[in-house]
Amino acid sequence: MIGNLNKQAFGAFGSILRDSLPNRGFPKGDEWYETVRYFSSKELFFYRCEEAVYLDFEYGMTVLVIRNEGHICSFYLDKPICIHANIVFSIVPYQEECSVRLSMPKLSQLQQLDRLESIEDLKIHDRFLLGSIYTLFYHEEESGFLFKGEKHSTYELTYVDRGQLHCVVDGTGYVLKQGQMMLFAPDQWHMQYTDLDVTARFLTISFDLICSPEVRFSDRVIDLSSTEASFLKQLLLEIDIDDPLSYDFIRCYLKMLLLTVIRDAHGRKKRLKTPVAIRNENTIVSRALQYIADHVYDRLSVESVAKGTGVSASHLTALFHRQMNISPGEYIRRVKLEESKVLIREGRMNFSQIAAALNYSTIHHFSRQFKDNFGISPTEYAKSIHAE
Repeated sequence: MIGNLNKQAFGAFGSILRDSLPNRGFPKGDEWYETVRYFSSKELFFYRCEEAVYLDFEYGMTVLVIRNEGHICSFYLDKPICIHANIVFSIVPYQEECSVRLSMPKLSQLQQLDRLESIEDLKIHDRFLLGSIYTLFYHEEESGFLFKGEKHSTYELTYVDRGQLHCVVDGTGYVLKQGQMMLFAPDQWHMQYTDLDVTARFLTISFDLICSPEVRFSDRVIDLSSTEASFLKQLLLEIDIDDPLSYDFIRCYLKMLLLTVIRDAHGRKKRLKTPVAIRNENTIVSRALQYIADHVYDRLSVESVAKGTGVSASHLTALFHRQMNISPGEYIRRVKLEESKVLIREGRMNFSQIAAALNYSTIHHFSRQFKDNFGISPTEYAKSIHAE
């Protein structure tokens, strides 16, 4: 980054002249050679002189680069200076070209050294690029909520504002409590649900992101500080403000949150198992979840899912409890009930047909499970849809 040209920072390499002095502090006399020299951003070199060299900017945004024992430092050249003898320096135009007033003893020579390969490090660049924001939703879900799962090419953030939410990511289960957040990486399968006696209010945001490969903040529960949570609060306020600058503020608050979370990496949880064991368990659970999703209209049981996944029923049950905090039988029941809500909303089947399609033994069995899970009967749910 470009430094400010001051006595403290530049003192080791030369002196700053008083521009109020005659000739801006440059020496005069027959023994001095003075010229205005042009520099192009297309061809940059380092220079050295065995005598002191006087420099002053003339035209264009001008940067003075000093190389000292292999280290590079740079200053914005906005005042006249004198560079000590044998200091290696370069003049860099911030735009296409610049011109510099230069003075040195006539008997000395400005020696051209090696080329300055790049000036990009002299500028401030984003190392963390937030792309488009696709969705931004605040959910208020009742107890028994279940989202069957998805994966997509964007990042997704989930933050729990109230209550508690289960998240399953590539077969591993996590519990998000109030004030906690998770990030799902692109093409990372994830599903979410709440316990039967717990409601949840949570925020989800999907977005593009380009960052260094070593920056990985997915696959962990992140406890937000009050500062980090305030970024989300301000972000939500901007939705209500909704003026021409609100989207810009939303992007700024989201980027501030992500940057702060990356910088504060102390919340990383330790795994007790080996990575290979975790991957194997995740793969089994993921296969089971996919099998259930593909066969939701079949007569599913723990045994049939275990057989379709290639493991024993007892092993599958143990993995579900360990990774998802739910039994496979309960998960099957909730997936079928979520699918029944879709069929009710579509309105192409009556309740008896829906119960039969989802392989319930009787319509009464279906209705009882529906009410136990959602707190209302299928009939009441259908009426609430039409009322909307």
